Amino acid sequence: MKIIYLAGGCFWGLQRYLNVIHGVLDTEVGYANGRIANPTYLQVCSHTTGFAETVRVVYDPDQTPLSFLLSLYYRAIDPTTVNRQGADVGDQYRTGIYYVDDTDLPIIQTSIDKLSPTLDKPVMIEVKPLDNYYPAEEYHQMYLVKNPDGYCHVTDGMCAYAQTARYSPPDSR
Repeated sequence: MKIIYLAGGCFWGLQRYLNVIHGVLDTEVGYANGRIANPTYLQVCSHTTGFAETVRVVYDPDQTPLSFLLSLYYRAIDPTTVNRQGADVGDQYRTGIYYVDDTDLPIIQTSIDKLSPTLDKPVMIEVKPLDNYYPAEEYHQMYLVKNPDGYCHVTDGMCAYAQTARYSPPDSR
């Protein structure tokens, strides 16, 4: 099993989206790469802590390699915006890929290099090692399961696509 931390706007929808991907074993929403210990949601929303709303993703790389997981992640975000996804605006809504395994960095960079030519603007996804991570309050965990009418930039159609997507290894002929 491997772990990657993905930020993509409001963590409620991103968690819902990532949870349906084949090979994702567990997710948890929290706050990554900020400047204080144990932040609260109100502190993160104050724009003074530097945290990004982030989803910790535990996945099986044999079922869903990181490159494939990232290709699905890119479909759930606008990779060209800074501090914004959908109607959510602020530094906590930035996009980011935070890794804990240094061997993931070349995979991440290659995936961004493949993404870039498909866009008409530069990729603005923050890519950094994970400095720190704190789980969000319990009421944020699986929020859209508990509150299905909650707002989110991630649509039902996006989740339906992610749920049916399967990794297919390259043909080795």
